[in-house]
Amino acid sequence: MSQTKPFEIPCAELEQQELFAGKVLALNEDHLRKTGRRRLACTRTYGCQANVADGEKIRGILHEIGYEFTDEPDEADFILFNTCAVRENAEDRVFGNIGALAHLKKENPNLIIAVCGCMMQQEHIVEKIRKSYPYVGLVFGTHVVHRLPELVYRALTEHKRVFDSTQSDGVIAEDLPVVREEGSKAWLPIMYGCNNFCTYCIVPYVRGRERSREPDAILREARQLVADGYKEITLLGQNVNSYGKNLPQPIRFSQLLRMINDIPGDFRIRFMTSHPKDATRELIDTIADCDKVCNHLHLPVQCGSDEILRRMNRGYTCEQYLELVEYAKKRIPGLSLSSDIIVGFPGETYENFQGTLKLIEAVGYDLLYTFIYSKRVGTKAANYDDPVDPKEKSRWFRELLEVQAKIGRANFEGYVGQTARVLVDGTGKKEGMLTGRDEHNILVEFEGPPALIGSFADVKITQAHQAALVGSLKAPQDTEAEHNPRPSDSSADRIQ
Repeated sequence: MSQTKPFEIPCAELEQQELFAGKVLALNEDHLRKTGRRRLACTRTYGCQANVADGEKIRGILHEIGYEFTDEPDEADFILFNTCAVRENAEDRVFGNIGALAHLKKENPNLIIAVCGCMMQQEHIVEKIRKSYPYVGLVFGTHVVHRLPELVYRALTEHKRVFDSTQSDGVIAEDLPVVREEGSKAWLPIMYGCNNFCTYCIVPYVRGRERSREPDAILREARQLVADGYKEITLLGQNVNSYGKNLPQPIRFSQLLRMINDIPGDFRIRFMTSHPKDATRELIDTIADCDKVCNHLHLPVQCGSDEILRRMNRGYTCEQYLELVEYAKKRIPGLSLSSDIIVGFPGETYENFQGTLKLIEAVGYDLLYTFIYSKRVGTKAANYDDPVDPKEKSRWFRELLEVQAKIGRANFEGYVGQTARVLVDGTGKKEGMLTGRDEHNILVEFEGPPALIGSFADVKITQAHQAALVGSLKAPQDTEAEHNPRPSDSSADRIQ
């Protein structure tokens, strides 16, 4: 007897959305006949890569129902903000941008202004939109993206505000159309939601419970991306190491990685985010064994104090984290490490913070993504005592940046003289320069022809800056050298 899939959307609901898509398309075709132009949509996405992937699906649906796109809000018939709720400054930026649209709605009463995403799964935010931004006509959360045809149809025909912030454990909607961002890189969600409930994080409340896509669906999409010419595929999940646990036939993330690695083609694989409590030696061995998986591991530690890690509900100790890092460095020559750090978590002391500095010195990260703690309504940490003055937290933050700058600069010097295989993204600020990232996710600048954009290029690193490497394009006959071997005496190779 087959097992049910608890997050699967009923076929009847999907068929209903197809009907609404046809109705909106008919309305937009009628608009084209009457005005001589198609309706234009302007979309803006804030926040993480998962939000970007959602935004690509939203654009895919809008295109399917008859919209074309513009980057100019004053040209648009439909303006949508896809929001992020992880930090307060992201929310503030969204509210500021929504406020700036009031005059456009006044000039064009038929303009539809929509706000969606993680912020719209929070009742207090939705209520603020309802009361303070009356010109916002469409509001929907993360669990109903697949219902966008119906929501747009209602907004176009009912001439009243439409709100849908359905609370649920989340769903999986397969085969939605996608309009991807231009370039050679693609986001590939493999799972949604989170079960960890870190005390500072709003994500489980706005994204729902962990739910994994079937491996066949992921592999089908990955093969299509390779066939379409994408050179880098990033697998997305709030905790990719939990992938597959809730499937009727469980599968481990390391197994999925190997399956994608076996797809023929010249492309590389990244993934994020990897939670330390679920990262295993099997995962490290898989990275080492798979030639298409980048030698880069983003492993967010958040802080270097066991006491604060417990208060954060992270599920590991500093010793366990460092043991995994040590194994990874031994198993994967040239491994690059990056991490997330939160400074000033409620109850953190300067002594606790000093533990974070010791940990980053012990690991020797190439890159750090650093944040001062941001209180999130609805999380457990929002109720913790937080006695440290914000100015003091800012001082700690600057100290952290200074320490990491020295580590990063020393690490980057270790790349000089090595050959990097760079996926070229675009042109640099200076004329004649190109930019891209190597497998370690480090920005590389070099002189070269624009025809290289979207392809791999071998670049010999000649200079190291604080946030980027500079190199020279290698001739084809000079590319036999190995790419990016890390010198054995690099500061990033030591565990203290």
